[in-house]
Amino acid sequence: MAQARDSEGVTLLPDSRAIYNLGDAISRIDRDATALIDLSANGGPRTYSFRQLDEWSDAVARGLLDKALQSGDRIAIVSANRAEYLAALLGAMRAGLVPVPVNIKLPPAGVQYIIRDSGARLALLDAERMETCSQDIPRISFDGEGEGTFAALLSPGEFHAVRPQPRQPAMFLYTSGSTGQPKGVVLSHASHLWVLDKRRRSPATERQRVLVAAPLYHMNALSTSHAALAQGDSVVLLPGFTVPRYLDAIARYRCTSLTAVPTMLAMLLQQRDLLLGTDLSSVRTIRMGSAPVSPALYQSIRDHFPDAQISNVYGTTEAGPIGFGPHPKGLATPPGSLGYPHAEVKFRLNGEGILEIKCPALMNEYHNLPDLTGSALTPDGYYITGDVFRRDENDFFYFVGRTDDMFVCGGENVYPGDVEGMLERHPSVQQACVVAIPDEIKWRKPVAFVVTRPGDAVTEQELKQYTLVNGPAYQHPRRIWFLQEFPMSGTNKIDRHALSQWAMGHIQDRETP
Repeated sequence: MAQARDSEGVTLLPDSRAIYNLGDAISRIDRDATALIDLSANGGPRTYSFRQLDEWSDAVARGLLDKALQSGDRIAIVSANRAEYLAALLGAMRAGLVPVPVNIKLPPAGVQYIIRDSGARLALLDAERMETCSQDIPRISFDGEGEGTFAALLSPGEFHAVRPQPRQPAMFLYTSGSTGQPKGVVLSHASHLWVLDKRRRSPATERQRVLVAAPLYHMNALSTSHAALAQGDSVVLLPGFTVPRYLDAIARYRCTSLTAVPTMLAMLLQQRDLLLGTDLSSVRTIRMGSAPVSPALYQSIRDHFPDAQISNVYGTTEAGPIGFGPHPKGLATPPGSLGYPHAEVKFRLNGEGILEIKCPALMNEYHNLPDLTGSALTPDGYYITGDVFRRDENDFFYFVGRTDDMFVCGGENVYPGDVEGMLERHPSVQQACVVAIPDEIKWRKPVAFVVTRPGDAVTEQELKQYTLVNGPAYQHPRRIWFLQEFPMSGTNKIDRHALSQWAMGHIQDRETP
């Protein structure tokens, strides 16, 4: 079946419809097949067919336009993962409106900042978070019945998705704000229709059941969920991540595909008894992103999911989740590498080794930040990621670290990723996190937090000696603490700031956090 796409739209197999509006990109090949299993309700799962989700999204689009909203108006979504979240997202885009998923793990002031900065005209919230949004704009609750609720917003009936103009915004996704205020990344319909097209599985393969527990305000979960719905797969949606619920969902719903950040799977592997008591035989693919995967963690995942294809992927909010893949000559991807550049993505390393990307998924701009947009994009249209990479002789790429994580120790540049990679090569170390703390002589010095492999034991002194033998002395961690698991940020990455704060408060003693 021939594929047809142009600069504004893409034909998504298997139903061969020409799609121009990102909100319209859900499969209609089998309307009565299960699209979504929502595990957010206390009363048990809620299951929706593609027909129901499609009609629900139309009803949202009609209801939002009945509120006298205009094309391009922003709609904030402040909620844990749930079915209404996806219906609201799809419906708003169909109506030519711009959904703004908000990081619910931010403090109330952070939530308010995103709502104000985006210029949202309306906020859709779950009951738990109604008070995090000021009453300056209308609020609609996903919960309950009657006036002011999502149920009352709905206007059932057929709706034809608005055909967007070239580069018309489809959604704003805000960066985490770990290095300053969150920035609104403006993404067009065309950019992420291209992403869905590139993430499409072969039509010859079986339908998948994809487990999503990462938050939908993050690219990882949002893109995975939308890709599944676009190609006729089912999404099993958890409101958030906990090890018991995640493992129970795999077994109970026979999930075939997992998407996660490495920290989530590392936490899962620490629950050894629970893990060994769970039937994991249904899992066929595991896709990890947003952070590097240590060799020890990769091997542990392989040991527990022997039949799964495991991949570590790289992406950014600004340039999308499509980056690397297999080598065109069939060369095996080396351990620690993210792979070979995708055929439709251009990569280059500048003089400092910083990765620059140019691809169809590239953002339009940072909202209301023309100076930052100008500094993030090169004159010839590459996005400057701020991530330091190296490339080997076969053009495989390896992540080294973030430029904003790099610090100077005694006049030497230290990239935490380098030190973490060295620690993670120790056979007893599953994951490591290195942060910098102030030092009167060296300016800043590295300290480390380590999660060991289940059942393994190693001392702080042994690991210090290992780093001195296997790397330059200035890189070796001056203190090492052992954890059962790492704290997670709002995007389920390791919370480096929390670990830095703890280390600075306890560097003089021998406490364990």
